Amino acid sequence: MHHFPLFRATKNLTPCFPTAYNPPRTRAPTFAFLPPSSATWPTFSNAFPLRVSSHSLRSLSRPLPSSRPVIKVSLTKLRTTSPPPTPDNNLIAQTANQVDQKTSPPVDAPPNADVPPTSVTAVDGTVTNSSIAAVSAGGTRRRDVGRLGKRASGFEKVFDGLPADQHDASIQGTAYLTYTVVNNATYNVKACLDWCTTVKGCVFVNLYYEFNNYLLDFVFSEKSNLKCAAYGDIHSAAEKLNFGGQASYPQVGNETVPLTFITQSSGWGLDSLLDPDTPDGYDLVFGPTDGANNAPGYMGFAFIDNYDVEACAELCNGRGADPNGGGCAYFNIWRALVDGIPTTYTCSMVRSSPLPPFLASSHVDSAPPPQYYLVADNTTAVNFGQGNLKVTLSRGYARKTALPDGGFEGFTACDDFCFAASYANWIGTSPAGGDFDASIFFFPPYAHTGHGSALLGAAFGDDGLTGTLTPAAPLKTDNGAHYVIQCFMASAFSGAQLEASAKVDILWNGVRVGGTSGFTEYTLVQAEVVGTGSDKLSFVGGAAPAWTFIDDCKVYKGFKA
Repeated sequence: MHHFPLFRATKNLTPCFPTAYNPPRTRAPTFAFLPPSSATWPTFSNAFPLRVSSHSLRSLSRPLPSSRPVIKVSLTKLRTTSPPPTPDNNLIAQTANQVDQKTSPPVDAPPNADVPPTSVTAVDGTVTNSSIAAVSAGGTRRRDVGRLGKRASGFEKVFDGLPADQHDASIQGTAYLTYTVVNNATYNVKACLDWCTTVKGCVFVNLYYEFNNYLLDFVFSEKSNLKCAAYGDIHSAAEKLNFGGQASYPQVGNETVPLTFITQSSGWGLDSLLDPDTPDGYDLVFGPTDGANNAPGYMGFAFIDNYDVEACAELCNGRGADPNGGGCAYFNIWRALVDGIPTTYTCSMVRSSPLPPFLASSHVDSAPPPQYYLVADNTTAVNFGQGNLKVTLSRGYARKTALPDGGFEGFTACDDFCFAASYANWIGTSPAGGDFDASIFFFPPYAHTGHGSALLGAAFGDDGLTGTLTPAAPLKTDNGAHYVIQCFMASAFSGAQLEASAKVDILWNGVRVGGTSGFTEYTLVQAEVVGTGSDKLSFVGGAAPAWTFIDDCKVYKGFKA
């Protein structure tokens, strides 16, 4: 493999600087490409093999805000791989036909039990029965909020019960919450509906009489057999599948034990489903629609037993970071109907970063290669279902970062190759005697993704001092809230021997909270911090020739266990 350096400083030429630029030193450097055979200049083991045409070296071509001339390069060959994964819709459909989330009030359960926390019934195709916290690698905790937002007004009858003299069946459906009993002197619909409005997430109730239930008849204090069961989803008469038939009374001698049976089972639902509250740290991107996202950057999926947006956010926050794309930055929640029946609720998670440019395409020409970016909107919500599975109630949520332009894509001083110590979103500073010890580059081959990246260490290789890179403004955070800093860092430009001493510290309000050291290709580096309301983030390090590149930084809000 050919190794090719970024640039080398040379003397005795006078570059053309913008009129507002005051060079900090008297000599006027330019830079020139060295041939791949050079053994005297550091090389970047992951760089593209590059060819410099006779017209490529164009020092002094035009002034730029970067204060350095632009050098044109042409790509001769790109390493390629397959595009980033998209959702495995077939696996999701297969798993939906394997899980069983349908239930009804157990015959021996007391009324007015607390609504249980949302549980996970499958992860990436493996059926399970776990809590959100157990599945979430981040160990985050649930806030005490309801599953659903502002309640719509008014219930409508969804289906009638059978006549009183006929056996009926209760709902066996998804998103069962809890039940109560209401006065059975009459068929007390109003009391049941009023109670539903007090239950978090209740959008539907199933009202029915249950006979021969010993606990209802003699043990529970309410002494009523008129059950009112609450659900977090709307159900139909086709789901009346619980006909009773359980032995509840104790066995006495050889007497026949009466079996439970159900009569007058009716269903009542809100005239419209409730809009969920947007989880803290997220923005609603689209929905509800009848299409799930089919976008690149897919990380995996989980089934949950309720349409619980907050639970999906927690799963996204705690999803293990993808080594190439970073942490979960977006999730798509949707309800699966199988043969028209609510069956499960899917959380599909997507990573934060696009595919690196050198993996994006095998096509080579003078233009930058196409890249696979996360498309977080309804333009990719084109999966409407497979076979007997239909997608409904699909919503997309994007995770917010407190760090503006963490990918340095706002640096657009050129369209080929340039760099600067600072621009509108980031400030690089050097210690006394140093120059360009922290800088920002426009050049896709050096970026983890996109075209921008930052470099710590003297850009001209003429001092061994450390640089400091800081956002142009303090980060706006919530006081006392927990955040995670995620960045990709690479200390590989000079090779393993010269990069052995590479070191970068992540500082939060002047205190070291994490970092990286030694030779490494682009690797995800993380640090946990607590916000104060206005926080200073800094990256300190680099000592040429032990350079470090930084790219794709995020500061995500999360919840500490």
